[in-house]
Amino acid sequence: MSDEESVTSNEGNLCGVWVDAKKSESYFAYDRGEGAREVVNKPFQPFLWATDRLELDGIGGESVASLKGEGEFNRLIHFDSWKDYDACLKATGKSGQIDFIRQLEHQELLSSRNHLFGEMRFANLRRLQLDIETASSEEGSFPDANRAEDRILAIGLRCQGQEKMLVLQERSDDAEKVLLEALNDCIQGFDPDTIEGHNIFKFDLNFLKLRAKRFKVACAWGRFGQKASFRNSRMKVAERWIDYPRCDIPGRTVVDTYLLAQIYDVSTRELMTYGLKDVARYLGVTPVGGGDRVYIEGDKIQYMFDDDREQFLAYLADDLRETEGVADRLLPTYFEQCKTFPITLQEACLKGTASKVDLVFQEEYYHRKSACPFPGDNRSFAGGYSASFKSGIFENVLHFDVASLYPSILLFLNRNPERDTEGVFIPMLTQLREYRLKYKKLARESDDPALASEYEARQLSYKILINSFYGYLGFAGARFGDSGLAEEVTAKGRDILHSLIEFFENEKCPPLEADTDGIYVAAGKFYSSEEALLERAQKVLPEGIELEFDGKYPAMFCYKAKNYALNDGVKMIVRGSALRSRGIEPFLKKLTYKLISFLLGIDEEDPAEVALDFQTRIEDRSIGIKEIAKSEILSQNPLAYKKKMDEGGKPRRASAEVALKMGDHVRMGDRVSYFIVPKERGMSTDWQRARPVDSYNAETLPYDPKYYIKKLDDWRVKYAAFYPKLTENAAQGELF
Repeated sequence: MSDEESVTSNEGNLCGVWVDAKKSESYFAYDRGEGAREVVNKPFQPFLWATDRLELDGIGGESVASLKGEGEFNRLIHFDSWKDYDACLKATGKSGQIDFIRQLEHQELLSSRNHLFGEMRFANLRRLQLDIETASSEEGSFPDANRAEDRILAIGLRCQGQEKMLVLQERSDDAEKVLLEALNDCIQGFDPDTIEGHNIFKFDLNFLKLRAKRFKVACAWGRFGQKASFRNSRMKVAERWIDYPRCDIPGRTVVDTYLLAQIYDVSTRELMTYGLKDVARYLGVTPVGGGDRVYIEGDKIQYMFDDDREQFLAYLADDLRETEGVADRLLPTYFEQCKTFPITLQEACLKGTASKVDLVFQEEYYHRKSACPFPGDNRSFAGGYSASFKSGIFENVLHFDVASLYPSILLFLNRNPERDTEGVFIPMLTQLREYRLKYKKLARESDDPALASEYEARQLSYKILINSFYGYLGFAGARFGDSGLAEEVTAKGRDILHSLIEFFENEKCPPLEADTDGIYVAAGKFYSSEEALLERAQKVLPEGIELEFDGKYPAMFCYKAKNYALNDGVKMIVRGSALRSRGIEPFLKKLTYKLISFLLGIDEEDPAEVALDFQTRIEDRSIGIKEIAKSEILSQNPLAYKKKMDEGGKPRRASAEVALKMGDHVRMGDRVSYFIVPKERGMSTDWQRARPVDSYNAETLPYDPKYYIKKLDDWRVKYAAFYPKLTENAAQGELF
């Protein structure tokens, strides 16, 4: 697979693809520079792999090729039409004798090796941001597209810096229908490659679909004269499943920055919420203080439409600007992945890395005319080594990590997975590593900031792919997986980390925290000569395994394994779910950060005094409800939870009970916020006393101060070992 082989095309850079299954036709949109995208179409031949035991009698229109090699799927079958292909799937799909790529666009990209975007720069991608504002006909109720009198007030569009505001002229069915028809015209006029929005799947596009259905307006948003299609879907982000109503627009990509932010946060674990405003501030799209960004409370937006139209439209424009800015930062890596994987941009954003690596292997085996293997039965095995050696505050800390530890070990072992009979794995990993180093060097040396950013995104996409190769080996269902090889790699990784721990101990640089490929040490005399220490440490490592200096920190707070905080000389960096959990109340999170910042010497404000202030405000009920409201992400569909409880299931969950009180628009994967009301007879547990934060009323539905003071006292005890004053000055005795 050469860099050029996989991305070039006689027609220019491919920026949209769609397969019309019923016509067995592939449609392409190419970037030719200025003006409209050029549309090209050609016949499409679906294909699948089969074993030689598959009976083909009665299945017409196919051409069968025998494949070389030892894999069980040793025949490649192409079909003249999708109808014949579909008939074969229905007849043999459960036989275990066929293997196929479900998405037809991926079959097209793989078989032609005409990957999306070619040599296109991200800046040349034609991107449209979309955001809608809606109104509810019921006071205090969330807008519901199924309610006849609820309305779309405005549709904001932004494409390549050009804004278009479609505004409802009057609150009537006819006017709303005109608005939806105008949206169709605008999308076709802009002809974007991507349509981007924040929570665009669950809210904007779904709301538009339901209103369009009511007024019999087609969702004519696609290329090639096609309409959008919708289906229920789900995706997994770390340990969580997210339900969402998926929208597919032929020839275009729907980009949901709400989902991209959650994927991004898997590694950082720093975002408290995934709302557009918070994500935009976190990523630097909008200043932390808000700058001149217009903010309007959610329950007041529909009234601003009538009371202050200028402010309303400015708010909508800022939503579009922030959506574009968030996508600017999160989308380029996926854009670059499409140049390597035979995958659409929408699937690159929504699929896990293992399925992408599978596509890379399938592409290679397809073009080599080689037989593919059955997926193996991968078993569990020990992972990387992780340990916390000390707790407390430590000064003059250095961090070292092994560059691409597991990929480097794979190259060091120089052994392909057992089922990779064509020996593709190691040569491909070597080549991808070379590509990454090439673009990393170009990014570092380029004088053009925009070009440097493009190179950085490309090297990052290769980094992700390279690191995915190890994870792929142990992934259940991976066609070319090899858990035995993965186990050997992790064992070697543990040996390498143990050798580094022993080295630093001998150098009187006691290890503080170690995790898989990195180690923090109290550097002592080496704090100002980290390169000398690095040079000495490198000597204990095998050839091809490179240690890198990764950071210098005046102070470090060690709490427990994988939970620590750093003072980098400018700001505080917090790592670990115990310290950054989104499942604790915001006032306790703020207290934790205040304490750690104080212990690290960044903040002079006494956390014990801050805790007393919180106690006073909780007791006199002057604290804001959002400071004490707990937020949780739903791990189960609310209706499925209700059915389980109605049948006598357990356990009851406060967040799920609150979701049921919030209405039908809440889905698995959504974040719900709630507070605890005072105890009453028959209402003693949290799930009985939990209420949606929007229902809070200081007079008629207040929070329970005793409940939150108990939370505060538990927090004091938890951290008193690091700062005894927390419990020394705490008010004692019963409240009230």
